[in-house]
Amino acid sequence: MTSTLRRRPAQRRSLERVERMLDECALLLDEIGYEALTTKEVARRAEVPIGTFYQFFPDKHGLVRALALRNLEAFLDSVTERLAAAELGHWTDLVDLAIDEFVAMKRTTPGFAVVDFGEILRAPGGPAIEGTDRMLDTALENNAIVADRLRAITVDLLDAPAGPALDRAILVAVEAADAVLKLAFRVDPEGDRDLIAECKRLVHGYLAVHLP
Repeated sequence: MTSTLRRRPAQRRSLERVERMLDECALLLDEIGYEALTTKEVARRAEVPIGTFYQFFPDKHGLVRALALRNLEAFLDSVTERLAAAELGHWTDLVDLAIDEFVAMKRTTPGFAVVDFGEILRAPGGPAIEGTDRMLDTALENNAIVADRLRAITVDLLDAPAGPALDRAILVAVEAADAVLKLAFRVDPEGDRDLIAECKRLVHGYLAVHLP
């Protein structure tokens, strides 16, 4: 993936400033949305000079890209930790765990309802702002990156041969889950429970064709 920062913070103080700017960006996304977000207000809320903002981010688009990548890494770290602690009886348990973690982040992580893994939504559940489907990498769509990262941390748990067929199946599953979960959060800001359950059934049914 392409770098999301103009330069990487080398000192602890710089790292803390970058994290504060990302934190305030996330809070402001919930409060006023992406279109009203300004670099000046992020810097003010994070208590950093505007010049410091531009040392690390080219503009608010770059800031949100960095937030999306942080969200993705937090999601993958949490899924990895939960997988290590869980006793999975079947690959469907893995699917449910990943969906449950995504739903939990939608409900509790600041800014995640507007920007999860790159795509910027005008409101929870959509529609998306045009041109934000390649926020994480200009060469690949966001969901392709999510699918690849999920495959990397779960392939050893899936009793199926690695290869293009499995990669394609995981990508389709991620795309399908993304669409249904958007609907769930469009119907209910907390995520419609029945639609979340349908999302799991949909992914179970589709992957059952490709996995034992």
